[in-house]
Amino acid sequence: MNILVVLMPLALALGLLGLAAFFWNMRTGQYSDLEGPGWRILDDDDLATEPVPADSPVAAPGQRS
Repeated sequence: MNILVVLMPLALALGLLGLAAFFWNMRTGQYSDLEGPGWRILDDDDLATEPVPADSPVAAPGQRS
């Protein structure tokens, strides 16, 4: 029974620490955009925005220079 003197305050302290971390995350905006990272991973930002002309010295993928 003496172990309860240690475990009960430890459990309460860990619970309050988790609650404080959750409220800190809410205050700093960690949960403000839940869908954005899922859509950003699908975005092809490595594609060229302008087409490369055929007579350009840079060869397109799959072409020999």
